[in-house]
Amino acid sequence: MMCAVCSATVERKLASLDGVNEAVVSLPSRTAMVDYDPDIISPEQMKAELTAIGYDMVIEADRSAEAIEQRHLVLLRRKVLFSWGFALLTMCISMGWLNVGSRDVANQTMLIIALANLVYCGRQFYVTAWQQARHLSAGMDTLVALSTCVSFLFSAFNTFWGDQVWGSRGIEWHTYFDASVMIISFVLTGRLLEEKAKHGTASAIRTLMGLAPKTARVVNFDGTIDEVPVSTLSKGDVIEVHAGQKIPVDGIVRDANKNNATQVGTGRAMSEDKEQQTPKLPSIDESMISGEPVPVEKHDGDRVYAGTIVKEGTLRFKAEAVGEQTVLANIIRMVQQSQNSKAPVQRTVDRVALIFVPAVMCISVLTFLVWSLVGGSSALPRAVLSAVSVLVIACPCAMGLATPTALMVGIGKAAQRNILIKDAAALELIHRVNALVIDKTGTLTVLEETKKGDEKQVSEESQLAGEVLKPHAREAVTLLHEAGVEVYMMSGDMEERARYWAEQTGIRHYQSRVMPQDKEDLVRRLQAEGRVVAMAGDGINDTQALAAADVSIAMGQGTDVAMDVAQMTLMGTDLRRIPEAIHLSRRTVGMIHQNLFWAFIYNVICIPLAAGLPCIFGLDFQITPIWASALMAFSSVSVVLNSLRLKFGDD
Repeated sequence: MMCAVCSATVERKLASLDGVNEAVVSLPSRTAMVDYDPDIISPEQMKAELTAIGYDMVIEADRSAEAIEQRHLVLLRRKVLFSWGFALLTMCISMGWLNVGSRDVANQTMLIIALANLVYCGRQFYVTAWQQARHLSAGMDTLVALSTCVSFLFSAFNTFWGDQVWGSRGIEWHTYFDASVMIISFVLTGRLLEEKAKHGTASAIRTLMGLAPKTARVVNFDGTIDEVPVSTLSKGDVIEVHAGQKIPVDGIVRDANKNNATQVGTGRAMSEDKEQQTPKLPSIDESMISGEPVPVEKHDGDRVYAGTIVKEGTLRFKAEAVGEQTVLANIIRMVQQSQNSKAPVQRTVDRVALIFVPAVMCISVLTFLVWSLVGGSSALPRAVLSAVSVLVIACPCAMGLATPTALMVGIGKAAQRNILIKDAAALELIHRVNALVIDKTGTLTVLEETKKGDEKQVSEESQLAGEVLKPHAREAVTLLHEAGVEVYMMSGDMEERARYWAEQTGIRHYQSRVMPQDKEDLVRRLQAEGRVVAMAGDGINDTQALAAADVSIAMGQGTDVAMDVAQMTLMGTDLRRIPEAIHLSRRTVGMIHQNLFWAFIYNVICIPLAAGLPCIFGLDFQITPIWASALMAFSSVSVVLNSLRLKFGDD
C-alpha cells in the first residue's frame, strides 16, 4: 500500500467479504486487523481477493513480514539508483550536454532510455493502476501511471510525427521524455525516504520485541542444563537465568535461597560478619513492567516476567506462561492493536481520500480541455504538460499519513513511558479531559499488608486506615489540577477515612460509602454537565464507570477485567503517568492538526499552480511535471518527518 487511497480500498474490500465482521487497515505499519468467522472465510481467501485488485497480503505463518519489508527496501533502493541514472542520462541528452547526433537520434535515444525506466523502475505503478482500474478504483499509482504514460506517449508521437503534424503548421514542438523519467525518479525517491521514516515510527514495537531473548537455559531432571530456543519452551519447564541476562518467559521463582547460597558463601565461610554470610536473594530490574527503577528482590513463589533483567544472583523459576501468553507478548499485542486502531479524524480523512484521486483526474481533464479550447492547437503541448502536472503534484499520501504516523509515534512514546494505549481514540481525546473520577483503594492507596517489609510506613496512616498513599500520588493530583483537570475521589470507606485521604492528596471533591453504580452515576452526571470525563480504577467494581467514561484508565496491577475494559493501562504504580498521557495527547493531536493543515494547504495551492491558474492573471508562471514530482515526494516525506519530532521531543 502506497497511499491513503490504497489503505481505504483494502479496508473496504476486506470489510465487504462474506465472513468478515470488521477490518481496520493501517497505512504506516502496512497491517490489517481483521475480525472474521473462520467457518466462512480463511486468510488465504482474503489474500486471493486482495491480489485480484492489485495488493498482496502476508500471512505470518507462511512468511516473515519483516524479511519481505527488508527485501522490498533493497529492491526499492536499487530502482531509485537505476532511475536516477536514467534521469541524468536523459537530462544530459535533452540539454545538449551529451551529443549523440541529430535531433531525431537524440529523441529516439531518450525514448529507449525512458522506456527502460518505465518498464524496470516504474513497472509496479502500471500493474497496480491496471488492476485497480479493472475494479473501478484508483489510487496514487493511477496518477503516476497516467502522468508518465501521457508524457511518454505524447513525446513518442512527436519523435516520429512531430514535423508532419506540428512543424507543417509552424508550431514548435518538443519531447518530454525527461519529465516521464524524472517523475518516476522523484516518486520512487520519496517512497524510499517514506519507508525509512516510517521504519522509525514503528521503533517502539521493535524495541518491545527485542526485549525477550531468543534462547533459554533449561534445567533437566538430572541437573544438566541445555540452551534451547525460546519458541520450544513449555509450561512447567525449569529455567535458569544468570545476572545480566533477560528472563525469557513468565514464571514462578523456586529455590531462591538455594541457588545463591553457594555464590555468596564462597571464600567467606570464616567471616565474622553474619549479615555477609546470609545468602543474597536474586534481584530483578522490572522497570519495563512496573516503571520502578529500583531492582526487586525475589522470594520463592514470586512471579517473574519475560523481558525483565536479572541484576544480581542466579534465578531459577518454573515457566507458567510462554509464547503469546506472556505479559510482554500481551503488551506488544496491545501496542500493535492501538497503532492499527483509528482515531475519529482518520476515518474522515479516509472518506476524503476515496474521492480525492477521481477528483484530481477530473481536474486534469478539465485543465487539458480549457488550455486546448482557449489556446487552440498551438497550445496543445502546454495543455498536455499542465494536465500531467496536475496528476503528478496531487498528493493523497500526505493526507493519508498525517494522522496515523503521528498516532504511531505518540502511542510508541507512551509505551516507552509505561502507558499502554489500547485505542487510538483515547490518545486523541484525553487532552480534552477536564474531570477525572478516581478510585481510592488500589489506585491512590495500597493496603498495608501488601507492602511486605516496608520500613518507611507512616505511623498515623496505617493506624487510621490500614493503608498507605502511593508514591507521587499527591504530586500527580497537583499536576492534574495545573492541567485544568478536576479530580473526584470515590471510596467505599467510611466518611472519616475518605476525608483523610482526600486531604492527604489535595483532592477537593470526594464521596464515601459508594457502590459500583454510584461511580457510574457520577461519571454520567459529570458528562451531562458538559465535562469530558476520564475514569481511573483497578478493580471489578470500577468496570461500570470505566465503560461509561469518555477515557478509561486501568492500573497495571489491577484486575484483568478492568484492564480489558479500559482504553489505557498504566504499568506500575506511578499516577504521574496520567498527566504525562494528557501532555503527550496534547502534543500528538497538535502534530496531527499540523500535518493535516499542511497536507490540505499543499494540495489547495499546488494543484491550481500546476494547472496554470496564474496565467489568468497575466503571470507567466507554471509548475512543470518535473518540479511537480519533486514537490509531491517532498510533501509525503515532510509529514512523516514532522511526526517523528514527537519521538525526539521533550518527555
